[in-house]
Amino acid sequence: MPSGFQQIGSEDGEPPQQRVTGTLVLAVFSAVLGSLQFGYNIGVINAPQKVIEQSYNETWLGRQGPEGPSSIPPGTLTTLWALSVAIFSVGGMISSFLIGIISQWLGRKRAMLVNNALAVLGGSLMGLADTAASYEMLILGRFLIGAYSGLTSGLVPMYVGEIAPTHLRGALGTLNQLAIVIGILIAQVLGLESMLGTATLWPLLLGITVLPALLQLVLLPFCPESPRYLYISRNLEGPARKSLKRLTGWADVSGVLAELKEEKRKLERERPLSLLQLLGSRVHRQPLVIAVVLQLSQQLSGINAVFYYSTSIFEKAGVGQPAYATIGAGVVNTVFTLVSVFLVERAGRRTLHLLGLAGMCGCAILMTVALLLLERVPAMSYVSIVAIFGFVAFFEIGPGPIPWFIVAELFSQGPRPAAMAVAGFSNWTCNFIIGMGFQYVALNCKPTRFHLAVSRHSHPRSIKQKPPRSGAQAFKILPTLRTNLPVPSPELKECEQHKTKAGGKQARILSVTPATEESHGRAMRRNFCCFKHQVCGTFLRQP
Repeated sequence: MPSGFQQIGSEDGEPPQQRVTGTLVLAVFSAVLGSLQFGYNIGVINAPQKVIEQSYNETWLGRQGPEGPSSIPPGTLTTLWALSVAIFSVGGMISSFLIGIISQWLGRKRAMLVNNALAVLGGSLMGLADTAASYEMLILGRFLIGAYSGLTSGLVPMYVGEIAPTHLRGALGTLNQLAIVIGILIAQVLGLESMLGTATLWPLLLGITVLPALLQLVLLPFCPESPRYLYISRNLEGPARKSLKRLTGWADVSGVLAELKEEKRKLERERPLSLLQLLGSRVHRQPLVIAVVLQLSQQLSGINAVFYYSTSIFEKAGVGQPAYATIGAGVVNTVFTLVSVFLVERAGRRTLHLLGLAGMCGCAILMTVALLLLERVPAMSYVSIVAIFGFVAFFEIGPGPIPWFIVAELFSQGPRPAAMAVAGFSNWTCNFIIGMGFQYVALNCKPTRFHLAVSRHSHPRSIKQKPPRSGAQAFKILPTLRTNLPVPSPELKECEQHKTKAGGKQARILSVTPATEESHGRAMRRNFCCFKHQVCGTFLRQP
């Protein structure tokens, strides 16, 4: 991967950093409007749960007639509500498989434009469901808005990652998650009874999701397409040059274009991969496992149980004003996402991700203890609030934003769309499991058991294999992630030289070629050294 939108040949030998242009700001803002909708529709179903369930009850009774039962059976209501929440993830699962196809066929920008049709249709169905006395319309609308969000979850990080300069790639990539959490917070605030969370206004609460879609439809036509997509995928040098000039603000982009040409030359041996080709490729197996496990760690941490059901969780924890506590969690969510924007390029991806998971584990244990002692010590309700706030804060430090943009950093242009599809499907599958299953787990299992189980399984060993790279360094590990390179990579040569200078005390660096892989068999060690002469990570594959 090239070093980014940078000119070559400064006096000190280091390429100057691209300045932030108005076009770049507009393009990133327009793209993350989709992420804002994604977050809004995660959180919007939470606060008005009781009034929507009451609407379901009235609709069901109206269909039964005067001789029917006096209320909807609790089991039926639980199923309808769980389906209303989880069908959002089903739409995301299905559409995530189309990310690669649509992004290659239409391009990144046009794919986001076309995707807004799903948002407008889904929002309209949800907004009109109560008028039509049809909970099926609401469920179908949630499915369509989930399909929209599934495409957005891949298209937005892909587009932002391809237009962002190297020194800002991590920070701008984190804006995707920031927009998601801002959307969640907006939904929580608007869902208050004093706002739109009433028996008459909740359809408007669900329906206004069409507004960001309409705004994105207005703004995106003024944004450039990804120059990397135009030049490498479509071989359109003229439009790519024009796009680069708009994004960088430079009159001469020949240096950047030369980098893209060099990348294209290297990738001519690496054609775009289909989904099946990627799954069967030994070359990309290791980064694919890393990408999938990161997505699993994000969702199986249990965070969406908090986003979907935080109001009921706070009620069971003895909180007097659960709706306001939910908003407090949303504020914490947003603040710590802003913190991660500044930390991600300084602390590194792996460090933040593991720190976040460890903190979430500790907060889940604290929540378990608080729930156990709640009946004896009423003040434990405040401890529960602190535990949930801490759980959300640690999530946004690393496990929240990093899995979304790390896939674009681990894969080159050829396999990237298919990799985004696989990672997105993994994320949405777990999202569905959490959304559909939490209601039943909460009804049939003690909360302490649930939180302990979540915390125990949210720190997978495979995440320790993710190298703690940042910025341009993340793209330099791509050659070392492959197991059949014909020649040793320059990075490994540099690390080998560093090892020699250090007296051979570091782990031996293996030049990964077919010959060495065969000679060392399955017990092959792959070590990564950073270019500031620090050992930053080791991949170890055992029999």
